[in-house]
Amino acid sequence: MKQLILIITLFSLSLTVFGQRGEQQYDKEKLEAARVAFITNRLDLKPNQAEKFWPLFNQYQEERGKMMEEMSAINRAASNETDDAKAKELIKKRFNIQEKMLQKERQFMEEIQQAISPSQAVKLGSVNRDFTRQVYRMQQGRERRGGRSN
Repeated sequence: MKQLILIITLFSLSLTVFGQRGEQQYDKEKLEAARVAFITNRLDLKPNQAEKFWPLFNQYQEERGKMMEEMSAINRAASNETDDAKAKELIKKRFNIQEKMLQKERQFMEEIQQAISPSQAVKLGSVNRDFTRQVYRMQQGRERRGGRSN
């Protein structure tokens, strides 16, 4: 029953989130609220766990997002014609960012296990990806229907 309610909530949020053509592609606050509900439900977070979990998760996501933006900038630079010296520099930068991301993920996993169980921590990555896939599928379905929100 919990999952049915969650699916209905996600579907209705997707209609709202992606139904705002012309203004903004999506409502970030509603999307994040749906992500919180989805992850909380799938990991079966207790209130005391959630209180510790979400600040750590949000900080990690923010830091990871910044590193992903750096990686995107490097990829954009790499798509331009570059000489071998510039290419070597971009490769080095890419590996440095990947190493930072791995260190940050290790640190996050150590910290998060103070808030949630190791079994919940190991599920987190797939649960987060499941949420993204579900929202993407809803958006694709909506686009196939011609952009209608009902």
